[in-house]
Amino acid sequence: MTGLRSGETPRAAEIKVLPEPPGLPDPLPEPAVADLRLETVLGALSDPLRLRIVRRLLLESEEFDHTCGWFGLDRPKSSLTHHFRALREAGVTRQRQYGLERRSHVRVADLNARFPGLLDLVAAWTPGRAPGLPKEGSS
Repeated sequence: MTGLRSGETPRAAEIKVLPEPPGLPDPLPEPAVADLRLETVLGALSDPLRLRIVRRLLLESEEFDHTCGWFGLDRPKSSLTHHFRALREAGVTRQRQYGLERRSHVRVADLNARFPGLLDLVAAWTPGRAPGLPKEGSS
């Protein structure tokens, strides 16, 4: 790693936490903070596509929450539905229904309370190029 002195560790990327706007719809069913389990969260994050989704939400969010179209993923809608549901059911993201679309954001405060440092690791992760995934930083 360039620019680091011996013994220094790389700095984690800065996680964006945008304020919750007023008048949001109720969230879809999700586990309570006390029910979040590390093995379940890690299982959801073990898929490279889901890990990339969470990392992008943490680092590049332009709004409080985003539709799956914002990610620019070249996957069938049924596949994306599965991945976003897996993240929500594990407690990693919160989803809300806005008419016909669902929008997601990372449960930063909840995950930091249960698993301090986990989201910093996700933000610091450097994704490799996997088939079917857009290059990092492209929409």
